[in-house]
Amino acid sequence: MSRFWSPVVQTLTPYVPGEQPQMQRLVKLNTNESPYGPSPKALAAIDDQNNEDLRLYPDPEGAALKQAIAKLHGLNANQVFLGNGSDEVLAHVFAGLLKHSKPVHFPDITYSFYPVYCKLFGIDYKMVPLGKDFDINLADYKVANGGIIFPNPNAPTGRSIARSEIESLLSQNKDSVVVIDEAYVDYGTESCIPLLRGASCPDNLLVVHTLSKSRALAGLRVGFAVGHPALIEGLERVKNSFNSYPLGRLAQAGAIAAIEDQAHLEKTSAKVMQTRSKLLSDLKALGFETLPSTANFIFTRHPQHAGEKLYQALRDRGIIVRHFKLPRIENFLRITIGTDEQSGELVVALKEILA
Repeated sequence: MSRFWSPVVQTLTPYVPGEQPQMQRLVKLNTNESPYGPSPKALAAIDDQNNEDLRLYPDPEGAALKQAIAKLHGLNANQVFLGNGSDEVLAHVFAGLLKHSKPVHFPDITYSFYPVYCKLFGIDYKMVPLGKDFDINLADYKVANGGIIFPNPNAPTGRSIARSEIESLLSQNKDSVVVIDEAYVDYGTESCIPLLRGASCPDNLLVVHTLSKSRALAGLRVGFAVGHPALIEGLERVKNSFNSYPLGRLAQAGAIAAIEDQAHLEKTSAKVMQTRSKLLSDLKALGFETLPSTANFIFTRHPQHAGEKLYQALRDRGIIVRHFKLPRIENFLRITIGTDEQSGELVVALKEILA
Protein backbone atom coordinates (compact mmCIF):
# COMPACT_ATOMS: atom_id res chain seq x y z
CA MET A 1 0.00 0.00 0.00
CA SER A 2 1.25 3.47 -0.87
CA ARG A 3 0.50 6.61 1.08
CA PHE A 4 -0.43 8.18 -2.25
CA TRP A 5 -3.38 5.89 -2.89
CA SER A 6 -6.67 7.74 -3.12
CA PRO A 7 -9.41 6.65 -0.68
CA VAL A 8 -11.32 4.74 -3.38
CA VAL A 9 -8.26 2.59 -4.18
CA GLN A 10 -7.89 1.63 -0.54
CA THR A 11 -11.45 0.30 -0.41
CA LEU A 12 -11.47 -1.63 -3.70
CA THR A 13 -11.59 -5.41 -3.94
CA PRO A 14 -10.68 -5.91 -7.62
CA TYR A 15 -12.34 -8.44 -9.88
CA VAL A 16 -10.34 -11.66 -10.17
CA PRO A 17 -10.33 -13.00 -13.75
CA GLY A 18 -10.20 -16.69 -14.59
CA GLU A 19 -6.78 -18.23 -14.26
CA GLN A 20 -4.55 -18.44 -17.34
CA PRO A 21 -2.24 -21.24 -16.14
CA GLN A 22 1.07 -22.01 -17.81
CA MET A 23 1.02 -25.79 -17.88
CA GLN A 24 2.55 -27.97 -20.57
CA ARG A 25 -0.40 -30.31 -21.04
CA LEU A 26 -3.64 -28.60 -20.19
CA VAL A 27 -7.36 -29.05 -20.72
CA LYS A 28 -8.50 -25.48 -20.16
CA LEU A 29 -12.19 -25.32 -19.26
CA ASN A 30 -12.25 -22.35 -16.89
CA THR A 31 -12.72 -19.07 -18.78
CA ASN A 32 -15.47 -19.83 -21.35
CA GLU A 33 -13.28 -19.25 -24.37
CA SER A 34 -14.34 -20.85 -27.63
CA PRO A 35 -12.70 -24.23 -28.27
CA TYR A 36 -12.60 -23.34 -31.96
CA GLY A 37 -10.59 -20.68 -33.75
CA PRO A 38 -11.91 -17.37 -35.06
CA SER A 39 -13.35 -16.97 -38.51
CA PRO A 40 -10.57 -17.47 -41.11
CA LYS A 41 -11.88 -14.29 -42.71
CA ALA A 42 -11.19 -12.41 -39.48
CA LEU A 43 -7.62 -13.69 -39.37
CA ALA A 44 -7.09 -12.70 -43.01
CA ALA A 45 -8.47 -9.21 -42.35
CA ILE A 46 -6.10 -8.76 -39.41
CA ASP A 47 -3.15 -9.85 -41.53
CA ASP A 48 -4.17 -7.42 -44.25
CA GLN A 49 -4.13 -4.49 -41.82
CA ASN A 50 -0.80 -5.46 -40.26
CA ASN A 51 1.20 -2.90 -42.24
CA GLU A 52 2.78 0.54 -42.03
CA ASP A 53 -0.60 2.17 -41.42
CA LEU A 54 -0.27 1.06 -37.80
CA ARG A 55 1.67 4.29 -37.33
CA LEU A 56 -1.66 6.11 -37.74
CA TYR A 57 -4.44 6.35 -35.19
CA PRO A 58 -7.47 4.16 -35.89
CA ASP A 59 -10.90 5.55 -36.65
CA PRO A 60 -12.01 6.83 -33.22
CA GLU A 61 -15.66 6.24 -34.08
CA GLY A 62 -15.20 2.77 -35.56
CA ALA A 63 -17.72 3.75 -38.23
CA ALA A 64 -17.24 0.69 -40.46
CA LEU A 65 -17.55 -1.71 -37.53
CA LYS A 66 -20.65 0.07 -36.23
CA GLN A 67 -22.19 -0.19 -39.68
CA ALA A 68 -21.41 -3.93 -39.87
CA ILE A 69 -23.02 -4.55 -36.47
CA ALA A 70 -26.04 -2.41 -37.35
CA LYS A 71 -26.53 -4.21 -40.66
CA LEU A 72 -26.35 -7.65 -39.01
CA HIS A 73 -28.98 -6.78 -36.42
CA GLY A 74 -31.28 -4.56 -38.47
CA LEU A 75 -30.40 -1.38 -36.57
CA ASN A 76 -29.01 2.06 -37.39
CA ALA A 77 -25.33 2.84 -36.85
CA ASN A 78 -26.22 5.50 -34.23
CA GLN A 79 -27.60 2.67 -32.09
CA VAL A 80 -24.16 1.04 -31.71
CA PHE A 81 -21.41 1.75 -29.16
CA LEU A 82 -17.95 0.14 -29.26
CA GLY A 83 -15.44 -0.65 -26.54
CA ASN A 84 -12.23 -2.47 -25.75
CA GLY A 85 -13.99 -5.68 -24.79
CA SER A 86 -17.43 -5.78 -23.19
CA ASP A 87 -15.85 -5.12 -19.78
CA GLU A 88 -14.89 -1.62 -20.89
CA VAL A 89 -18.35 -1.15 -22.38
CA LEU A 90 -19.87 -2.19 -19.06
CA ALA A 91 -17.60 0.20 -17.16
CA HIS A 92 -18.90 3.09 -19.26
CA VAL A 93 -22.47 1.84 -18.77
CA PHE A 94 -22.11 1.90 -14.99
CA ALA A 95 -20.48 5.33 -15.02
CA GLY A 96 -22.81 6.90 -17.58
CA LEU A 97 -26.20 5.24 -17.16
CA LEU A 98 -26.42 3.56 -13.74
CA LYS A 99 -25.15 6.17 -11.29
CA HIS A 100 -28.30 7.67 -9.82
CA SER A 101 -29.85 8.39 -6.43
CA LYS A 102 -31.54 4.98 -6.27
CA PRO A 103 -29.51 1.74 -6.14
CA VAL A 104 -28.85 -0.33 -9.24
CA HIS A 105 -30.24 -3.87 -8.95
CA PHE A 106 -28.57 -7.10 -10.07
CA PRO A 107 -28.56 -10.76 -8.95
CA ASP A 108 -26.60 -11.85 -5.90
CA ILE A 109 -25.04 -14.66 -7.94
CA THR A 110 -23.93 -13.21 -11.25
CA TYR A 111 -20.96 -11.65 -13.03
CA SER A 112 -18.79 -10.52 -10.13
CA PHE A 113 -17.51 -7.43 -11.96
CA TYR A 114 -20.84 -5.66 -11.31
CA PRO A 115 -20.23 -4.87 -7.60
CA VAL A 116 -16.61 -3.97 -8.43
CA TYR A 117 -17.78 -1.31 -10.89
CA CYS A 118 -20.27 0.00 -8.32
CA LYS A 119 -17.55 0.43 -5.72
CA LEU A 120 -15.16 1.98 -8.23
CA PHE A 121 -17.69 4.59 -9.36
CA GLY A 122 -19.40 5.13 -6.01
CA ILE A 123 -22.72 3.61 -7.11
CA ASP A 124 -25.25 2.35 -4.58
CA TYR A 125 -26.44 -1.16 -5.41
CA LYS A 126 -28.72 -3.96 -4.25
CA MET A 127 -28.08 -7.63 -4.93
CA VAL A 128 -31.35 -9.48 -5.52
CA PRO A 129 -31.26 -13.14 -4.40
CA LEU A 130 -31.71 -15.81 -7.05
CA GLY A 131 -34.56 -18.28 -6.56
CA LYS A 132 -34.13 -21.69 -4.97
CA ASP A 133 -33.41 -23.14 -8.41
CA PHE A 134 -30.89 -20.34 -9.13
CA ASP A 135 -33.30 -18.61 -11.49
CA ILE A 136 -33.75 -14.84 -11.92
CA ASN A 137 -37.30 -13.88 -10.92
CA LEU A 138 -38.03 -10.64 -12.75
CA ALA A 139 -40.93 -9.89 -10.40
CA ASP A 140 -38.28 -9.10 -7.78
CA TYR A 141 -37.00 -6.26 -9.99
CA LYS A 142 -40.30 -4.47 -10.48
CA VAL A 143 -39.56 -1.96 -7.73
CA ALA A 144 -38.05 1.53 -7.67
CA ASN A 145 -34.41 1.36 -8.74
CA GLY A 146 -31.59 3.29 -10.34
CA GLY A 147 -31.15 0.69 -13.07
CA ILE A 148 -31.22 -3.07 -13.61
CA ILE A 149 -28.47 -5.23 -15.06
CA PHE A 150 -28.05 -8.97 -15.45
CA PRO A 151 -26.54 -11.41 -17.94
CA ASN A 152 -28.85 -13.49 -20.12
CA PRO A 153 -27.97 -16.29 -19.82
CA ASN A 154 -26.76 -15.58 -16.31
CA ALA A 155 -23.19 -16.36 -15.32
CA PRO A 156 -22.07 -18.54 -13.67
CA THR A 157 -25.39 -20.43 -13.60
CA GLY A 158 -26.09 -20.59 -17.36
CA ARG A 159 -29.83 -20.13 -16.84
CA SER A 160 -31.70 -17.84 -19.25
CA ILE A 161 -34.88 -15.78 -19.43
CA ALA A 162 -37.31 -15.57 -22.35
CA ARG A 163 -37.29 -12.33 -24.33
CA SER A 164 -41.02 -11.89 -23.68
CA GLU A 165 -40.39 -11.75 -19.92
CA ILE A 166 -37.73 -9.06 -20.37
CA GLU A 167 -40.07 -7.11 -22.65
CA SER A 168 -42.65 -7.17 -19.85
CA LEU A 169 -40.05 -5.91 -17.39
CA LEU A 170 -39.23 -3.01 -19.72
CA SER A 171 -42.85 -1.93 -19.92
CA GLN A 172 -43.12 -1.92 -16.12
CA ASN A 173 -39.74 -0.31 -15.46
CA LYS A 174 -39.82 2.83 -17.57
CA ASP A 175 -37.99 5.14 -15.17
CA SER A 176 -34.55 3.48 -15.31
CA VAL A 177 -32.31 1.64 -17.76
CA VAL A 178 -32.43 -2.14 -18.12
CA VAL A 179 -29.08 -3.55 -19.28
CA ILE A 180 -29.00 -7.09 -20.67
CA ASP A 181 -25.48 -8.54 -20.81
CA GLU A 182 -25.64 -11.07 -23.67
CA ALA A 183 -22.07 -12.38 -23.59
CA TYR A 184 -23.27 -15.98 -24.04
CA VAL A 185 -26.43 -15.45 -26.04
CA ASP A 186 -25.34 -17.38 -29.15
CA TYR A 187 -25.61 -20.80 -27.48
CA GLY A 188 -29.39 -21.06 -27.32
CA THR A 189 -30.76 -17.88 -25.69
CA GLU A 190 -33.20 -15.41 -27.27
CA SER A 191 -31.48 -12.07 -27.84
CA CYS A 192 -33.24 -8.85 -26.88
CA ILE A 193 -31.72 -6.98 -29.83
CA PRO A 194 -34.87 -7.42 -31.99
CA LEU A 195 -36.73 -5.24 -29.46
CA LEU A 196 -34.51 -2.32 -30.53
CA ARG A 197 -35.55 -2.27 -34.18
CA GLY A 198 -37.68 0.42 -35.74
CA ALA A 199 -39.71 3.27 -34.32
CA SER A 200 -40.84 1.25 -31.28
CA CYS A 201 -37.27 1.00 -29.93
CA PRO A 202 -37.57 1.43 -26.12
CA ASP A 203 -35.53 4.26 -24.69
CA ASN A 204 -34.58 2.27 -21.56
CA LEU A 205 -33.06 -0.93 -23.02
CA LEU A 206 -29.36 -1.49 -23.61
CA VAL A 207 -27.93 -4.81 -24.82
CA VAL A 208 -24.22 -5.57 -24.40
CA HIS A 209 -22.28 -8.08 -26.52
CA THR A 210 -18.73 -9.36 -26.77
CA LEU A 211 -16.70 -10.96 -29.54
CA SER A 212 -14.68 -12.91 -26.97
CA LYS A 213 -16.94 -15.97 -26.69
CA SER A 214 -18.88 -17.28 -29.66
CA ARG A 215 -16.77 -15.36 -32.19
CA ALA A 216 -13.54 -16.63 -30.59
CA LEU A 217 -11.76 -13.27 -30.45
CA ALA A 218 -11.02 -13.04 -26.72
CA GLY A 219 -7.44 -12.03 -27.52
CA LEU A 220 -8.56 -9.12 -29.71
CA ARG A 221 -10.71 -7.32 -27.08
CA VAL A 222 -13.84 -6.09 -28.83
CA GLY A 223 -17.24 -5.45 -27.28
CA PHE A 224 -20.28 -3.39 -28.17
CA ALA A 225 -23.61 -2.18 -26.87
CA VAL A 226 -26.77 -1.48 -28.81
CA GLY A 227 -29.72 0.62 -27.72
CA HIS A 228 -31.69 3.80 -28.25
CA PRO A 229 -29.57 6.55 -29.89
CA ALA A 230 -29.90 8.74 -26.79
CA LEU A 231 -28.36 6.02 -24.59
CA ILE A 232 -25.55 5.54 -27.10
CA GLU A 233 -24.89 9.28 -27.15
CA GLY A 234 -24.44 9.22 -23.39
CA LEU A 235 -21.95 6.36 -23.61
CA GLU A 236 -20.02 8.18 -26.35
CA ARG A 237 -19.71 11.21 -24.07
CA VAL A 238 -18.21 9.02 -21.35
CA LYS A 239 -15.90 7.19 -23.77
CA ASN A 240 -14.56 10.40 -25.28
CA SER A 241 -13.86 11.72 -21.79
CA PHE A 242 -11.82 8.59 -21.02
CA ASN A 243 -10.24 7.09 -24.16
CA SER A 244 -11.22 8.32 -27.59
CA TYR A 245 -9.34 5.53 -29.42
CA PRO A 246 -10.46 2.30 -27.67
CA LEU A 247 -10.20 -0.05 -30.66
CA GLY A 248 -7.05 -0.41 -32.74
CA ARG A 249 -6.87 -0.94 -36.48
CA LEU A 250 -6.34 -4.70 -36.19
CA ALA A 251 -9.21 -5.08 -33.75
CA GLN A 252 -11.63 -3.17 -35.96
CA ALA A 253 -10.61 -5.08 -39.10
CA GLY A 254 -10.87 -8.49 -37.43
CA ALA A 255 -14.17 -7.63 -35.77
CA ILE A 256 -15.79 -6.49 -39.02
CA ALA A 257 -14.82 -9.72 -40.78
CA ALA A 258 -16.01 -11.83 -37.83
CA ILE A 259 -19.35 -10.02 -37.69
CA GLU A 260 -19.84 -10.57 -41.41
CA ASP A 261 -19.01 -14.30 -41.23
CA GLN A 262 -22.27 -15.46 -39.70
CA ALA A 263 -21.84 -18.95 -41.15
CA HIS A 264 -18.71 -19.54 -39.04
CA LEU A 265 -20.52 -18.37 -35.91
CA GLU A 266 -23.47 -20.67 -36.52
CA LYS A 267 -21.26 -23.68 -37.29
CA THR A 268 -19.05 -23.38 -34.21
CA SER A 269 -21.94 -22.51 -31.88
CA ALA A 270 -23.81 -25.60 -33.06
CA LYS A 271 -20.74 -27.73 -32.27
CA VAL A 272 -20.57 -26.32 -28.76
CA MET A 273 -24.27 -26.96 -28.13
CA GLN A 274 -23.94 -30.54 -29.40
CA THR A 275 -20.98 -31.18 -27.08
CA ARG A 276 -22.87 -29.55 -24.20
CA SER A 277 -25.77 -31.96 -24.66
CA LYS A 278 -23.48 -35.00 -24.60
CA LEU A 279 -21.58 -33.73 -21.54
CA LEU A 280 -24.83 -33.15 -19.63
CA SER A 281 -25.82 -36.74 -20.31
CA ASP A 282 -22.42 -38.09 -19.23
CA LEU A 283 -22.42 -36.07 -16.01
CA LYS A 284 -25.95 -37.18 -15.15
CA ALA A 285 -24.82 -40.80 -15.46
CA LEU A 286 -22.07 -40.02 -12.92
CA GLY A 287 -24.56 -38.61 -10.43
CA PHE A 288 -23.94 -34.90 -11.05
CA GLU A 289 -26.73 -32.35 -10.66
CA THR A 290 -26.47 -29.70 -13.38
CA LEU A 291 -28.49 -26.53 -13.89
CA PRO A 292 -30.19 -26.00 -17.27
CA SER A 293 -27.76 -24.09 -19.49
CA THR A 294 -28.03 -22.07 -22.68
CA ALA A 295 -24.42 -20.90 -22.41
CA ASN A 296 -21.08 -22.34 -23.48
CA PHE A 297 -20.57 -23.57 -19.92
CA ILE A 298 -22.45 -25.61 -17.35
CA PHE A 299 -22.84 -25.22 -13.60
CA THR A 300 -22.79 -28.57 -11.84
CA ARG A 301 -22.29 -30.28 -8.50
CA HIS A 302 -22.07 -33.78 -7.12
CA PRO A 303 -24.18 -34.36 -3.98
CA GLN A 304 -21.52 -36.55 -2.39
CA HIS A 305 -18.36 -34.58 -3.17
CA ALA A 306 -17.21 -31.09 -2.19
CA GLY A 307 -16.74 -28.75 -5.12
CA GLU A 308 -13.30 -27.55 -4.02
CA LYS A 309 -11.99 -31.11 -3.75
CA LEU A 310 -13.31 -31.99 -7.20
CA TYR A 311 -11.74 -28.81 -8.58
CA GLN A 312 -8.36 -29.66 -7.08
CA ALA A 313 -8.49 -33.30 -8.16
CA LEU A 314 -9.19 -32.21 -11.75
CA ARG A 315 -6.39 -29.66 -11.57
CA ASP A 316 -3.98 -32.38 -10.42
CA ARG A 317 -4.85 -34.16 -13.67
CA GLY A 318 -4.24 -31.05 -15.82
CA ILE A 319 -7.91 -30.14 -16.24
CA ILE A 320 -8.77 -26.58 -15.17
CA VAL A 321 -12.36 -25.61 -14.35
CA ARG A 322 -13.76 -22.70 -12.30
CA HIS A 323 -14.67 -22.91 -8.62
CA PHE A 324 -16.22 -20.06 -6.60
CA LYS A 325 -15.80 -19.98 -2.82
CA LEU A 326 -19.12 -18.23 -2.29
CA PRO A 327 -22.22 -19.03 -0.22
CA ARG A 328 -24.79 -21.28 -1.94
CA ILE A 329 -22.45 -22.18 -4.82
CA GLU A 330 -19.28 -23.39 -3.08
CA ASN A 331 -20.01 -26.99 -4.16
CA PHE A 332 -20.60 -26.11 -7.81
CA LEU A 333 -18.09 -26.20 -10.64
CA ARG A 334 -18.43 -24.00 -13.71
CA ILE A 335 -17.15 -26.00 -16.66
CA THR A 336 -16.55 -24.46 -20.08
CA ILE A 337 -17.77 -26.54 -23.01
CA GLY A 338 -14.66 -27.56 -24.93
CA THR A 339 -14.20 -29.91 -27.84
CA ASP A 340 -15.59 -33.44 -27.80
CA GLU A 341 -12.09 -34.68 -26.99
CA GLN A 342 -11.71 -32.30 -24.04
CA SER A 343 -15.11 -33.27 -22.68
CA GLY A 344 -14.13 -36.91 -23.01
CA GLU A 345 -10.97 -36.34 -20.97
CA LEU A 346 -13.01 -34.51 -18.34
CA VAL A 347 -15.48 -37.39 -17.99
CA VAL A 348 -12.71 -39.98 -17.76
CA ALA A 349 -10.98 -37.94 -15.05
CA LEU A 350 -14.22 -37.53 -13.08
CA LYS A 351 -14.86 -41.27 -13.22
CA GLU A 352 -11.41 -41.84 -11.73
CA ILE A 353 -11.96 -39.23 -9.02
CA LEU A 354 -15.40 -40.52 -8.03
CA ALA A 355 -14.12 -44.10 -7.91
